[in-house]
Amino acid sequence: MDVKEILQELANAHGISGHEQNIRQIMEREIKPYVDKIRTDKMGNLIATKKGTGPSIMLAAHMDEIGLMVKYIDDNGYLRFVKIGGWFDQTLHSQRVIVHAENGPLHGVIGSKPPHVMKEEDKKNPVKADDMFIDIGAKNKEEAEKLGVKVGTSISPDRDFVPLLNGLYTCKAFDNRAGVAMLIEAMRQISEMDIDATIYAVGTVQEEVGLKGARTSAFGLDPDVAIATDVTIPGDHPGIEKKDSALEIGKGPVITVVDAGGRGLMADQNVVRWLSETAEENEIPYQLDVGDGGTTDATAIHLTKEGIPSSTISVPARYIHSPVEVISIEDLKACATLIAKAAANVSKYF
Repeated sequence: MDVKEILQELANAHGISGHEQNIRQIMEREIKPYVDKIRTDKMGNLIATKKGTGPSIMLAAHMDEIGLMVKYIDDNGYLRFVKIGGWFDQTLHSQRVIVHAENGPLHGVIGSKPPHVMKEEDKKNPVKADDMFIDIGAKNKEEAEKLGVKVGTSISPDRDFVPLLNGLYTCKAFDNRAGVAMLIEAMRQISEMDIDATIYAVGTVQEEVGLKGARTSAFGLDPDVAIATDVTIPGDHPGIEKKDSALEIGKGPVITVVDAGGRGLMADQNVVRWLSETAEENEIPYQLDVGDGGTTDATAIHLTKEGIPSSTISVPARYIHSPVEVISIEDLKACATLIAKAAANVSKYF
């Protein structure tokens, strides 16, 4: 499959934090031809190794997506839930979801008290997730439980991959299925090149709830240098100013210099130089990012053991942490090519 088809399959698949098995299966199938061995560690991270004699590079793409989980089933069969990962409550209201019950997936909708019966004061305030519930059509609690719904059942948005104009696509979970697709395509390109480096291609778990898989896998691998693949926020749409993000969709890969205002990753300067110079030498347009918002797996990786030089290569993605994220497929392809070209010349820098 080409990178767009891989991205489509990954994004349409479901796998919230702690439930990444569907994504791991796709990633293992697609990356297997390009590596020497594959294993799954105790945490659930997929670790694919391409052996070499040069410096070791860890490429980390988190497999999980943000989602929900059943915390309570009321007597009438409605599901109360907790948020798994960083949701903005207003993006949840009135969404369709898939409830991943033991007996098979169930469709549901997120509802709340309709505005017609709200007090005027209540109408002025956004509905909170605590006041929402999921309706799967069950008549009562017993019917829901008979269908395999229980406390701890995972829930994800019911959205499919579709094209927009000008090479843009929208779906749920581009954060971070775009990063997984980027990693797979990079490994395909690397397999066709004469590269001395040892490559660890890692699908990490539970990034959205604390960078957990990156922390444990990096500790075990202890690579010479690391790149996380992810998405990041562009400033090219209404509601955000260039001073907050000067990044744009369609302008190429984003190399992280600093994220979370330095509370997360302060990228190793030699890594930033390595990636920037590689982009320039290969005429790959790129963007540098100094952000004060979220962070990525690179934060956990670069603090592992005595420290691992790290940065992140990201695809600009509009509306992240929503069911309607938007990216450019050409940006994704350019990110993969940058990673492959950087792997080819890593010995010059490390």
